[in-house]
Amino acid sequence: MARLLPVLLAAATVLLPAVAAAAGNTPWGRAEAKDIDYSNQRVVFDVAVASVERMNAVLDRASYINNLNGGNPFDTSIVLVLHGDEIPFFAIENLDRYQALMTRAQSLTVGGVIEFRMCRVAARGHGYEPEAIHGFVTLVPMAEAEIIRYQHRGYAYLQY
Repeated sequence: MARLLPVLLAAATVLLPAVAAAAGNTPWGRAEAKDIDYSNQRVVFDVAVASVERMNAVLDRASYINNLNGGNPFDTSIVLVLHGDEIPFFAIENLDRYQALMTRAQSLTVGGVIEFRMCRVAARGHGYEPEAIHGFVTLVPMAEAEIIRYQHRGYAYLQY
């Protein structure tokens, strides 16, 4: 009997949710949604993406964090550090091709919460100098060093 007890417990653990689901029951209850105050957050995004879709997804996340924080530039800061294949999207010469993306990216900077930094080494690797990049972006010597600098200032790290 002592050997049978673990087998019965394992079977009950597997079968109970299936039986409850079939009967329309919720053996563990239902999820609860919490309203949480996300003010006063500082985030540095490590961005290296290769498609407009992925860059839009990054902008979505940054914008959503901004909205959850109330968009207050006195207590919220979001910095996107660019150092991958998204760099050509930000080149002035490619404005016609990426105008919708760039209009959106620039509009996110208007409230002063979201900022764009670009690795100068990576930009050069793509053939761009600072004067070839849109004016809402600030070029920095090195992406990794910039990310570390923000982390030392208490920024949370997110990688994309």
